[in-house]
Amino acid sequence: MENILILGSTGSIGQNVIEVIKKGSKYNIIGIAFNKNITKAIEQIEKLKPKYVYVGQLEYISQLKNLFPYIEFFSQNELSELIAKNDIDFVINAFVGSAGILPSYYAIYYKKKFALANKESLVVAGKILTELAKKNKIEIIPIDSEHSAIYQCLEGKRQFLKKIILTASGGPFRLTDKERFESITKEMALNHPKWNMGAKITIDSATMMNKGFEIIEAGWLFDVDSKQIEVVVHKECIVHSAVELIDGSIIAQMATPDMKLPIAYALYKPSRLEFENRISLIDIGTLTFEKPDLDKFELLALAQDAFRKKDKNCGLLLNAADEVCVEYFLQNKIKFTDISKIIKKIMEDFEDKMPENIFDLQNQTQLIKKETEKVIESLRRS
Repeated sequence: MENILILGSTGSIGQNVIEVIKKGSKYNIIGIAFNKNITKAIEQIEKLKPKYVYVGQLEYISQLKNLFPYIEFFSQNELSELIAKNDIDFVINAFVGSAGILPSYYAIYYKKKFALANKESLVVAGKILTELAKKNKIEIIPIDSEHSAIYQCLEGKRQFLKKIILTASGGPFRLTDKERFESITKEMALNHPKWNMGAKITIDSATMMNKGFEIIEAGWLFDVDSKQIEVVVHKECIVHSAVELIDGSIIAQMATPDMKLPIAYALYKPSRLEFENRISLIDIGTLTFEKPDLDKFELLALAQDAFRKKDKNCGLLLNAADEVCVEYFLQNKIKFTDISKIIKKIMEDFEDKMPENIFDLQNQTQLIKKETEKVIESLRRS
């Protein structure tokens, strides 16, 4: 059995990872890591009995040590030490947001088997991480449903790739007129038509920033340029993505919208686990595909442009500004339409060369977040 460390175990991806691992007999969950959800963490510790637990919020450690004195706990400054442990074979990074960037770096640096669900890692630090992975001969195994689909379609065919076709649900506002975006509420934006996800990624899906991030992630992950990635709106969410080969063939991966499937493939490839969820092409009847409306979803266009300038820190700017804007929107402090306005201003004001060092990159992220907060405060005062 391989010993696995799940970063972000209390989130939706992390919980699905645990469910998938229970279906097989290949992995022992030796460690978990969480940030704030201590109730779920206690429940997981009681059931899984991990050897190691990383705690993002320092104030929870003493409480947990009293409850579980036999466990080795790690605080925020000790994540590198945890990932470096010799008895950890496999790291799954399901942290949300920029908190997942350094763990990705450490997992690759310490040459761990590595599966990635944290898209911000490649959006912000794609150049650094992919170069390190190549140097250390580490494969970055994707967990995102779209990138898993591409990964599966390309197995044994990478040399014949012509184009990646990245599918998007279109989110809850695919049919909403742009003039009505001003009145979109948090509750409306959190009501995704197909996927059950965390709040951050659901809002990003509503603005289509999430698909923009996935363009950048796919570019780094599969070593293609922006001209080789096409975004197609596919409201049924059955085709999770596709690849076009040089002979004109298109190979697509189709399945029910369930994150357990890409997680299982990342863990057990090339084997397959049996799941009860099935799709019936007859019942579905029709699959539709359409161009995204870049005028309505400005952040998708902004992300496409950002990847064309991948030698600069555009991915970092996009991600840092978006994290702050989504947080403020979820707190009802800015409007839905303010998100794109604020991010566009940050992109205009701060474009620069990408920091070469992962730690400089982290510092730059914090700087941009502070600048974004200033822009928001200025907007709220006006």
